Amino acid sequence: MRTKWWALVLLCLAQFMVILDVTVVNVALPVIATDLGLDRAALTWVVTAYTLCFGGLMLLGGRLADVVGRRRVFLIGLVVFTAASLASGLAADGFALVVARGAQGVGAALLSPAALSIVTTTFHGPERNRALGVWAAIGGAGAAVGVLLGGLFTAGPGWKWVFFINVPVGLFVAVALPKLVPSGRGDRTGTVDLPGALTAVAAMGALIYGLVRAGDTGWGGGSTPFFLAAGLGLLVVFVLVERRTAQPLVRLELLTRRPVVAGNIVMLAASGLLLANFFLNSQYLQHVLRLDALQTGLIFLPVALVIGLGTHLGVRALGRFGGRPVVVIGFGLAAVGAVLLSQVPASGNALVAVLPGFLISGLGLGATFVTATTTAMAHVDPHDAGTTSGLINTGHELGATLGIAFVSTVAAQSLAGGAASGFNGAFTATAILAAVVAIIVPWLVPAGRASLPDGPVFAH
Repeated sequence: MRTKWWALVLLCLAQFMVILDVTVVNVALPVIATDLGLDRAALTWVVTAYTLCFGGLMLLGGRLADVVGRRRVFLIGLVVFTAASLASGLAADGFALVVARGAQGVGAALLSPAALSIVTTTFHGPERNRALGVWAAIGGAGAAVGVLLGGLFTAGPGWKWVFFINVPVGLFVAVALPKLVPSGRGDRTGTVDLPGALTAVAAMGALIYGLVRAGDTGWGGGSTPFFLAAGLGLLVVFVLVERRTAQPLVRLELLTRRPVVAGNIVMLAASGLLLANFFLNSQYLQHVLRLDALQTGLIFLPVALVIGLGTHLGVRALGRFGGRPVVVIGFGLAAVGAVLLSQVPASGNALVAVLPGFLISGLGLGATFVTATTTAMAHVDPHDAGTTSGLINTGHELGATLGIAFVSTVAAQSLAGGAASGFNGAFTATAILAAVVAIIVPWLVPAGRASLPDGPVFAH
């Protein structure tokens, strides 16, 4: 009994590490920009190179977990992630840092869906709901704690340590986990859809690059329309590839299942809104209110606690009322918090200008994370388990990527000049998005209480 809970601790530690690295660089970005001579677009890619490779290859990681074996893929991903973290800390210029961040994303894309597969296999019935509640809390709070740790390291030993700290943690998990989790066997008759995976990454890369370019050239200027159109076209190609592949990365029939679609849309929106909040608030606090890295990180500490509280309340509400009310209230609170943040002044006290709206948004979005995971994983067939876990994690990372790229574009002038107006507009945009999601998405979430079946989800 104790063994599986210790295994959960190690798996959550690894997941905490990869989620933390989505936001840990946010506070350090101004210092990194000065040290390496990076402009706004390059800074955006320091964040999005990681989340793009993480999210774009997540489905491939989930499929590999099914075919090769969950523990094996987890350990391979952990080794890649740890080595890339070391390379990120040693990077001497912006290009090397972006490449290393992309390699971190590749490792995370392998280990994260495999870890979720192990969690869902190990726990059954009510214990599984509690385990997934812990997993969801790691996803939300880990991002906020990343900003806090980023501030601590940047103000202390230096920004490179936001990456170096992953090395001993990764080595510890790699040594300890095999003693707690059996190796297991994958589906040796299965194949991996590499063309589908590469097409998906290319599509998302084109869309993200188009969004980033829009901040400099406008939506209709330069190469922006070309890359946006290319991204949409590659998504169509991805669908065609999946239809003609004997064992596709994602069976299109899976994407017609209401719980899977609903869970992924909720995760995409929740992650996009939360990470956009982290990015905007970190930049606003440092560029406009002139807080240092440590002060900025400390502002995020209560936000991390509130996200954890939101997740806890979400688990309880899901079992009692179902997913629909949780989604409505969660995104409704996110909209209210964003409205408050849209009023941020050109000068003032961070505790008054930022924290109230940030806390309200964090509370609501914390509840939506666990709703997304539980809804999507509620009733999956054994042969679709790894793919489904890959999908929900893909929604998390691609939501983060799209959210950061979008608000970076809206607030482009303020990010460069330190004015508050761009932040006002970006927070207003997130408020509108959260309100729209709160109205529309609950109709996709199945009615009734949300829970996972008592039996094992995976049969490998």
